[in-house]
Amino acid sequence: MTMWRARQTSTDAGHLNAEQSASALAQHLQAGGALAPIPVTDLALAEEERAYADVACAAARFYGTDVIYPPRAGYFEHHPSFGRRWVPNRRLDARRSGEAEADAQERWRDHMPARVVLTSIGLRLQPPGSNWLPFDHALLTHAERRPSGVVLSYSVCAPLFLSGSAAPWLGVAIQHLASHGV
Repeated sequence: MTMWRARQTSTDAGHLNAEQSASALAQHLQAGGALAPIPVTDLALAEEERAYADVACAAARFYGTDVIYPPRAGYFEHHPSFGRRWVPNRRLDARRSGEAEADAQERWRDHMPARVVLTSIGLRLQPPGSNWLPFDHALLTHAERRPSGVVLSYSVCAPLFLSGSAAPWLGVAIQHLASHGV
């Protein structure tokens, strides 16, 4: 077995385990079970807030940006009859403008690893070297589970994409907390 095949097999097994864990949680919750609280010592929780997961995930945000057009391309030429004049490079200008417009389109941006704590009030995300970012369940408008992770849409900010081995489980738990509360 080659090194790539062994890595692929372990990745497939990890994905299968994550999906099985999510399915088991869904069955547990549908049967009337509840999420079990866990201790989180380095995150200040509200008085009635409970933590249910403390995991590492990859996170990304979906948004577009303003188009920043590059300066015009060209060169100055010294012409014997016309003197010094600017000669534009229209092809290069068109290509650069097209690239700038494509870069500004809406897409997944800000890919980063993050620590994610799921609580009864919301999701708390901490990128490396940054403060906690709150995403409350009350503001959640849509949660979509995908094979590669979970997409969370909120009424006040750009959608959040979480991926990694804990993402399927988080998707089930978030949908449960958002619809039932605790």
